[in-house]
Amino acid sequence: MRSFAYVRAGTVEEAVAAAAADPEAAYLAGGTTQVDLMRDEVFRPARLVDITRLPLRGVERRDDGGGVLVVGALTTMEELAAHGDVTTRLPLVREALLRGASPQLRHMATVGGNLLQRTRCRYYRDPSTACNKRAPGTGCAALDGHHRMHAVLGTSPHCIATHPSDLAVALLALDAAVRVHGPDGERAVPLGEFYRTPGSTPHVENALTHGELITHLEIPLLPPEARSGYLKVRDRASYEFALASVAAALVVDEDGRIRSARLALGGVGTVPWRVPRAEELLRGARPDDDVLRAAAEAALSGAEGRPDNAFKIGLGRRAVVRMLGALARGEEPDGAARGEGR
Repeated sequence: MRSFAYVRAGTVEEAVAAAAADPEAAYLAGGTTQVDLMRDEVFRPARLVDITRLPLRGVERRDDGGGVLVVGALTTMEELAAHGDVTTRLPLVREALLRGASPQLRHMATVGGNLLQRTRCRYYRDPSTACNKRAPGTGCAALDGHHRMHAVLGTSPHCIATHPSDLAVALLALDAAVRVHGPDGERAVPLGEFYRTPGSTPHVENALTHGELITHLEIPLLPPEARSGYLKVRDRASYEFALASVAAALVVDEDGRIRSARLALGGVGTVPWRVPRAEELLRGARPDDDVLRAAAEAALSGAEGRPDNAFKIGLGRRAVVRMLGALARGEEPDGAARGEGR
């Protein structure tokens, strides 16, 4: 590991000032991924600004409209999963958290850090290989290499790496937002505008500018009558990244028609992937097989597979049908499904 400067911030303003003053500075919170990347010399900050002592931990409920949870960015994954409102009103968030990491990591990893975690692409994490995300302009070794785990949505000729966060998929389905504090003050960014598809600049992954710090998450609560869940299809049931995942929420009226629908995908996109066209097809419809299949087709519309990962397109469609069907029937979603790919 290379040498670096270390600063422990006492306030949010101190942290932002310390990071903004050094173009090679980075924040340190739980460090569950960051330290590994530093050891492998994939991530080489000249200065780490330790924010673990900042007062950005805890969950508060704001009862305006349907209710919003304001979550400090340093709240751990385990703390958020155990919160009463998450358990009763946001099962999709709880399931995404519990299936996103082992208990040991959940007690250490922060929710802000989870949203910013780096891809698990083997080429990004191997400095000896070409990776535009790690070293812009060097190429993408995954295009012609082993790419079974890679994305089929939102890709470009410069990058096909998937986004790894389960939590981000669930929060995207809920229209959550992040509040950030930076050199120019505070602002709120809807999660749907936060992530960037790779295009020609895979190294630009989100809307943060240098020195900006995520301070809080704002998570709208679902109505009490909503049914929601998170289905994660993976190679093994224990700690593993998604081949395809589905975060969904439905409100079904007494006449059996879907009043509202929320749907987002993980494991298949370069960013967490919201599918508004599929939601439109579901609203006002009865959730019969034809409707669910049409929604699944719309959800994976535009997907482009390569030799090793084309199976993800059919897998993603089946996962959507399975998740929506379970919610429509009022059944407990099986979030621990095993993989069906090669």
